[in-house]
Amino acid sequence: CVLEYVFSSSNFYSIMSFNPYTQNGGTVLGISGEDYAIVASDTRLSEGYSIHSRNSPKTYKLSDGTVLGCAGFHGDVLTLIKRIELRMKNYKFTHKRTMSTPATAQMLATMLYGKRFFPYYTYNILAGLDSEGKGCVFSFDPVGSYERETFRAAGTASSLLQPLLDNQIGFKNQTGVEAVPIEKDRAVAMVKDVFISAAERDIYTGDSVFIQIITKDGIETESFPLRRD
Repeated sequence: CVLEYVFSSSNFYSIMSFNPYTQNGGTVLGISGEDYAIVASDTRLSEGYSIHSRNSPKTYKLSDGTVLGCAGFHGDVLTLIKRIELRMKNYKFTHKRTMSTPATAQMLATMLYGKRFFPYYTYNILAGLDSEGKGCVFSFDPVGSYERETFRAAGTASSLLQPLLDNQIGFKNQTGVEAVPIEKDRAVAMVKDVFISAAERDIYTGDSVFIQIITKDGIETESFPLRRD
């Protein structure tokens, strides 16, 4: 709740007003390659200057080939994940197959647009493999506009991560460099490096980074410690 004060000529009133949203911090990141996709997040769940949990990853496995990175207001995150899982379960029962990553991206965009007048306070990055086995990353705005990208950062430290990704993966502002797809091992190492840098500057990002690597063989998970102060 937010306490507001209203002044009149002769009286002083205090009014309690309700704020439906809370920023719980956190950063998510997606990178796609020729035959893999990576979703990573930090594990700190906080509010203001309080840390609620040091072990709360913001990556959610939706299927054997699709992972959603979702940060922001934790209540909206949990609600959104529940509704996505329900729709994917209904789809599987109806069509006798698992929803693909591009189809999941379209579904999520429709769900976000349906809440456009009272949107989910979430930063969403969806990653997986497409029908050709190539990695794909989809980024979303709060009301459902989305696009497929090679890499994207979102959350409280996105402004710190995105320039590094633009330079090292997108080869922006570089001359005489051949733009080649990044290999999986180098991408994982870069995820660790950019999160280490972000944790130095953003108080809402820290404790550890949780990485999920999606390939045709399944999903691998990896964790790496960050600063805890």
